[in-house]
Amino acid sequence: MSQINNDTEFRQALSDLDEAQQRTVAAMFVEHVLALSDDDRVRRAVKVATDNSASEGEISDALKSAKSAIMDCSTRCGAEGNWTDQAGYFVARAAVAAVTPARQSKSGGPAWQAAMSSRMAQTSILIDNDSGEIPEHSENKWQYGILSDYLKS
Repeated sequence: MSQINNDTEFRQALSDLDEAQQRTVAAMFVEHVLALSDDDRVRRAVKVATDNSASEGEISDALKSAKSAIMDCSTRCGAEGNWTDQAGYFVARAAVAAVTPARQSKSGGPAWQAAMSSRMAQTSILIDNDSGEIPEHSENKWQYGILSDYLKS
């Protein structure tokens, strides 16, 4: 496949991936925003998602752990809308998507869900950015490149 340039191509390419590939690509999306989270449970979930030899038990444990990170992040966000904490919440959601079995995933599959949560994490940081600087590449452009490179390899 040539370079992916829009969400239609992106979503189609993701839907063509098998479950292991979905998990790997989802983890790659999360790795791109992982610096926005300081939760070791999220990091461990991503590590398990990138391990093609991970057992179902390890994946299940990572999923439970990452889900608990979501709950903790959600509690920290609070009513005041702390956007930095909100970014961590979305990174945790992306990590959960990465280790969720495809049959249990929400619409679009694990990689799509991880992509959307990763985009929300970056959006949260942009809202909290007082510098006025706009990033050169939006998260979706990064994701198009990540998936295009993965498919070429």
